[in-house]
Amino acid sequence: MTAATDPAPRASPSQSRATWRSVAVPSEHGGWSLTAEPVVLGLVVAWSIAGLALGVAAVVAFLARTPLKVVLVDRWRRRRLERTRVATRVLLVEGLVLVVAAAVAVAAADGRFWIPLALAAPLVLVELWFDMRSRSRRLVPELAGTIGIGSVVAAIVLAAGDAPALAAGLWCVVAARAVAAVVFVRSQLARGHGRAVAVGPVVAAQVVAVASVVVAWWLGAVPVAAVAALVVVALVHGASMLAAPRPAVVIGV
Repeated sequence: MTAATDPAPRASPSQSRATWRSVAVPSEHGGWSLTAEPVVLGLVVAWSIAGLALGVAAVVAFLARTPLKVVLVDRWRRRRLERTRVATRVLLVEGLVLVVAAAVAVAAADGRFWIPLALAAPLVLVELWFDMRSRSRRLVPELAGTIGIGSVVAAIVLAAGDAPALAAGLWCVVAARAVAAVVFVRSQLARGHGRAVAVGPVVAAQVVAVASVVVAWWLGAVPVAAVAALVVVALVHGASMLAAPRPAVVIGV
């Protein structure tokens, strides 16, 4: 007589919540800001229903990256865990919301908003390639992801029917600010862990950021206020490199 096999133990409510949180809530605190900034900037400059839908789609895409990363990592490692199943369900729901938001944007848009999104697609794929291999914390995917999500501001402006030059200029501003911030934050976090950090890359990132916006201003794509803002950002970053490193939460803010 064969002994009955005991059923697998059910996960406790606390374990289920922990699993759900790990696959549904982004762990990158700075990602919230880097996603929200182009959305808010685009809507302030060129409000429209299509732009609002694109903003919702951008936020949902940022949220969906977390379960997508879990699914990609687990498939890359050829495993299927409980977290894989939870992540898949979360991803399907968020994917449905993303499709609905995109459909609203397509129906209400006055311009070819998809052009900057198409240009940013290779950058997003680079980020996902690193995500799948659990290497998302490296500089290349972080820069690719932040510059890619910055395309949303250009899409929002184009969706409202505004000038392509303005859309490109605002994307330049958002991308420049992101490059300056990402390199700076990485150096500060390394300093906080007691590692030696070269100042050169941080200074170079600030120079590139300011120079990019200066070129956009010279071409008439952005006002001089954008240049002033990036100069202030660069000065703050430079001064912070001379001071003692701050806690990670303070650096993020």
